[in-house]
Amino acid sequence: MKALHIGRVAAVLTVGALALTACGTDNVVSSGNGTGATTSGPTVTGTLTGTGASSISAAMDAWKAGFESANPGAKIQYSPEGSGAGRKALLAGAVQFAGSDAYLKDAEVADSKTKCGPDGAIDVPWYISPIAVAFNVPGVKTLKLDADTVAKIFRGDIKNWNDAAIKAANPSATLPDLAITPVHRSDNSGTTENFTDYLAQAGKTVWTDAKSGDWPSALPGENAKGTSGVVKTVTETAGAVTYADDSAVTDVLGKVELKVGESFVPVSAEAAAKAVDAAKPVDGRTPTDISLKLDRTTTAAGAYPAVLVSYAVFCAHYPDQATVDLVKAFGTFALSTEGQKQAAAAAKSAPLSEALAAKAKKSIDSITVAAK
Repeated sequence: MKALHIGRVAAVLTVGALALTACGTDNVVSSGNGTGATTSGPTVTGTLTGTGASSISAAMDAWKAGFESANPGAKIQYSPEGSGAGRKALLAGAVQFAGSDAYLKDAEVADSKTKCGPDGAIDVPWYISPIAVAFNVPGVKTLKLDADTVAKIFRGDIKNWNDAAIKAANPSATLPDLAITPVHRSDNSGTTENFTDYLAQAGKTVWTDAKSGDWPSALPGENAKGTSGVVKTVTETAGAVTYADDSAVTDVLGKVELKVGESFVPVSAEAAAKAVDAAKPVDGRTPTDISLKLDRTTTAAGAYPAVLVSYAVFCAHYPDQATVDLVKAFGTFALSTEGQKQAAAAAKSAPLSEALAAKAKKSIDSITVAAK
């Protein structure tokens, strides 16, 4: 296996040249007792570098603070450049892990074997969050919409907020004669891939494009980079609407309740978790890869189908034991009860279920030093 190189990848990273300086021992966090507390054993030290999804920024800040507090000699560096950029950086050997709101494509799994060894990279769920459809309509804080109507709004087929289709589902709302400005991500984004997957499944009679991390270029509207970019644009633009991780949407904006079956479900962590419970494993992956295929057409009561599962993308093998120790320690901390609580408090995310967290922890435990 080729050694993991840490260097400057200007097209992918903005963090510059980052050196790996890991020297560790056994994992400092608990190994499955559910407490998330630190043990009395030795801590890990060194620098772990990652990049990727901007949706997990708030959770990552909480994880960094908690992990570095428990491991004073350790440092986590994470640059929120977008899911696609994160996966590219990992495949290039520029970082030790990626954050991605979409699991690796089959071609990416194959490519990952160059830097990660014969077992390639693995997707490990560590963050669950609903994607809010957020809008800036003066005087309106909640709208009920079905998937077809949402798809028509983002395709530009519905152009005004007082359109008959919106009024029919929201008879008591005071809807202004205000033009709709759809706002989408300019960068390759796991949030975009999850949202277009929702539209392609739940609104398939209207949304004719396949799911993708890149927004369809032919559609109207404005674009901005990152989760914070689209939220800022909508906040500053009357009539604008976007899709974004719910943790980043402020109270200034309104949110859509999505139609599920015959009911409308508001955005919440609990509703997102219910949707993930109905997910199925992706076919053809290794036993330690936990990629999940979500059912966006679920009619389960209280489930919110526009949800993202964000993954830690790790190599199955690293060049040395110190890096393995550091990767496993940080991954285990994020998955622990305490780590999930910290993420939920910071980002309104849904903690992984006990069963999913146990599978994810087993995946982390499988990471080893590459054979020489």
